[in-house]
Amino acid sequence: MKKLIFTVVGIALLFVGTASAQQFTLKSDDLAGQLTETQVFSGFGCSGKNISPALKWTHAPANTKSFAVTVYDPDAPTGSGWWHWVMFNIPANVTELKADAGRIESKLAPAGSIQSITDFGKLGFGGACPPQGDKPHRYIFTVYALSTPKLDLDEKASPAMVGYMLNANLIAKASLISYYQR
Repeated sequence: MKKLIFTVVGIALLFVGTASAQQFTLKSDDLAGQLTETQVFSGFGCSGKNISPALKWTHAPANTKSFAVTVYDPDAPTGSGWWHWVMFNIPANVTELKADAGRIESKLAPAGSIQSITDFGKLGFGGACPPQGDKPHRYIFTVYALSTPKLDLDEKASPAMVGYMLNANLIAKASLISYYQR
């Protein structure tokens, strides 16, 4: 009888622990299913405001030592997609980015973080700007929880190199997808 009680209690505790565990989650009050003029690039034939959205993440793994954020368009007609934003070395105690943190001059990015080059050839956030008349493109906003406090890279690092280092140090990631067509 004691063995049965301990087994039932053990199973109940396991269920409670599993039910209360929450997933690493990325949220944004600035993003919905469709990007707006606010997140559209200013240039390349697009006339948006080029403001990075506010992002907030919750329930990061306990052993997270830093974060990174990227925005990627897998639908760009390049054969390799298009990197719109690459930010890394975000301290582990940071759980959000303010709107416009992707504009270097705004100085809204967390201290110590690095925004490297995008496929626009510039540092910081570069908004959506798919070819006119193309199908809707997916813009994947991702936050990465990393096992290292810093990636040994600088602002000249290519998106491919940053991606390699992110995957080599990945604990968990969370994403949001928004679409845009013009």
